[in-house]
Amino acid sequence: MSDKKPKKPQKLRARLPRGLVDRTPAEIAATRQMVETIREVYERYGFEPVETPAMEYTDALGKFLPDQDRPNEGVFSFQDDDEQWISLRYDLTAPLARYVAENFDTLPKPYRSYRNGYVYRNEKPGPGRFRQFMQFDADTVGSASPAADAEMCMMAADTMEALGIPRGQYVVKVNNRKVLDGVLDSIGLGGDENAGKRLTVLRAIDKLDKFGPEGVRLLLGEGRKDESGDFTKGAGLANDAIEQVIAFTDGKPAGESKLLSEGRDELEQIRLLVTASGYGDDRIKIDPSVVRGLEYYTGPVYEVELLLATSDEKGRPVRFGSVGGGGRYDGLVSRFRGEPVPATGFSIGVSRLQAALTLLGKIDTTPEFGPVVVVVMDRNEIAQYQKFVATLRSASIRAEMYLGNPKNNLGVQFKYADRRNSPCVIIQGGDEKAKGEVQIKDLIIGAEIANASGDRDDYLQKQAEAQFACKESELVEKVREVLARHNVGWR
Repeated sequence: MSDKKPKKPQKLRARLPRGLVDRTPAEIAATRQMVETIREVYERYGFEPVETPAMEYTDALGKFLPDQDRPNEGVFSFQDDDEQWISLRYDLTAPLARYVAENFDTLPKPYRSYRNGYVYRNEKPGPGRFRQFMQFDADTVGSASPAADAEMCMMAADTMEALGIPRGQYVVKVNNRKVLDGVLDSIGLGGDENAGKRLTVLRAIDKLDKFGPEGVRLLLGEGRKDESGDFTKGAGLANDAIEQVIAFTDGKPAGESKLLSEGRDELEQIRLLVTASGYGDDRIKIDPSVVRGLEYYTGPVYEVELLLATSDEKGRPVRFGSVGGGGRYDGLVSRFRGEPVPATGFSIGVSRLQAALTLLGKIDTTPEFGPVVVVVMDRNEIAQYQKFVATLRSASIRAEMYLGNPKNNLGVQFKYADRRNSPCVIIQGGDEKAKGEVQIKDLIIGAEIANASGDRDDYLQKQAEAQFACKESELVEKVREVLARHNVGWR
């Protein structure tokens, strides 16, 4: 028989995977409020909700196809028991394309829908880059009209203002992939054989806000070395081609082609439509530097940028940049149908926008008030305390009975109520029960008294308000008075 003592079980270390965050009640309440605001705007524009699952067959997502044993670039994937690859969605657009294609014959066309939910990116996490985040999308499928694109831009502007961002502090920037592709054709980068170089040029243009014209020139040429010494290889364009691209980003003519002309015409139609509806350049403007969705956008593209400057908790300047965008993706549904199906959509990065609005003070991050707490004075009176709770709940007042150790004294129970951010507690001991009364202790005034150094009369008045007796039949009325006194509401 071994005399070794059994090993003590290893305690599991609680830890969160990188690129993910836990969310507090206040943050969840703020998200709920944001989502409801966005939903109201989208529905005002005639969009209706639809919900698709968080998982799709990997090939249906379209962007990341399994060209190896396991499709693991950009998406989280697993193999089902029938050996089919399934992935968590990386956006809300590809699942919508699958849904529309699968239900094409029964849906009204154009089909106008919105949806919100979490999406997942199997990418290296970093500051502001998470592997799970929320988006809120709206799409019109089945309309090739520039009016559908103009509507997305106007809805984006209305949504920003509904969320508390005034005009002049955001802008919806609009461009057209046909214009971009026409410019690339004019400098000799047409055709599939130049696909790689075209992407490099587009990525360089996309860095205009970050690096300025000179930085983009370097990226269009031999390459650029950043402050840390890291070198990014450029597109290797000739000088005259570089200047042509730079001129285009500055709004100057950049050659001619059928595609470029078609894109300009579409942009002009969008401009006329939004202007006629009262959306001037201070809200929606044409910007040749906008590059989005290199893989699948086929026409107009748009991006919502916050123009506000602020600083983080360490005083460092923060530039938010894009908090939403979208564009025309006429090829996504067509992959399933084998026929042209025009579509356009707009997406708000809810998680990113919420972080921006929080820093800007546009979102109330104070903890929400907790429920009214009925404390346990006598373990034999649990049924009576539960009756008080049921009465309050029936009156639409959040309430709970203390469910911790019933042997805990009042001090422990009051401390629990404080941590729950409760506005008040309900107390009934033997004396109160004999009189058919309860005591209501206002914890908000109680905290003010503890921190106050005022005159005696004011102190005595507040002390009288901080705890008082009332009849059991007046419980709801008196609790409502306490809540109204402090303007307590639950989001």
